[in-house]
Amino acid sequence: MRIDLHAHSTASDGTDTPADLVRNAAAAGLDVVALTDHDTTRGYAEAIAAVPEGLTLVTGAELSCRIDGVSMHMLAYLFDPEEPALLAERELVRDDRVPRAKGMVAKLNGLGVPVTWEQVERIAGGGSVGRPHVATALVELGVVPTVSDAFTDDWLADGGRAFVEKHETDPFEAIRLVKAAGGVTVFAHPGASKRGRTVPESGIAELAAAGLDGIEVDHMDHDEETRARLRGLAKELGLLTTGSSDYHGSRKTCVLGEYVTDPEVYGEITRRATGAFPVPGTGGA
Repeated sequence: MRIDLHAHSTASDGTDTPADLVRNAAAAGLDVVALTDHDTTRGYAEAIAAVPEGLTLVTGAELSCRIDGVSMHMLAYLFDPEEPALLAERELVRDDRVPRAKGMVAKLNGLGVPVTWEQVERIAGGGSVGRPHVATALVELGVVPTVSDAFTDDWLADGGRAFVEKHETDPFEAIRLVKAAGGVTVFAHPGASKRGRTVPESGIAELAAAGLDGIEVDHMDHDEETRARLRGLAKELGLLTTGSSDYHGSRKTCVLGEYVTDPEVYGEITRRATGAFPVPGTGGA
């Protein structure tokens, strides 16, 4: 089985619609794909209706969190999307994304970059707006050559010249909320140091003690040394290890199935989840 547990659609900052995402996952030879848009479940209905035969969809989300001043992302799988407390927290994070993005536009204008909110809004296309949309605007204007090049101290990286903070969930609270909603939690790309500061191993140990289920090890932002270190840490802490593409369509260079999750780990994730169940394809719409 080929299992990719981290992919984004136009419901957040991907370029594939939810329907296209599942169709493209099947075309890429995947058996399982997870839809993990940022702080939203808005793409679920469209993706579920379009799942092709032979593909299984895992519903999820990538939650924006912050610990000791360090931004981090928490993948949440197979939770009840209507559970009130987790829904309220997702809405709080999502509602703060628009004023945050407008703040980044204002900072960029102050740096002499003629980006507009209307441009960013057009790029987001109604999705949950985020830094990648602002980064895409910088690419359109020729300020940087790629989206990744916008995530530097000169521009949008944490603490960068045009960075603006947003509301982010305490990860211990995120674990509690996801668990209460019947879901499973995996720390996304914990060693992605080129994105900015990372959570130290002591912090990951504290999250494990609080109920974190796993860490994402095989990821495009982790080199071989980092993967080996994280795999050893996961073994020490009793955490599951996943592999995922973090697919964003044409917005990033990664491709569906570039990194995959062991079927036994996937089986354990589905065993632990009680809030929702994987959706087998029946031909799609």
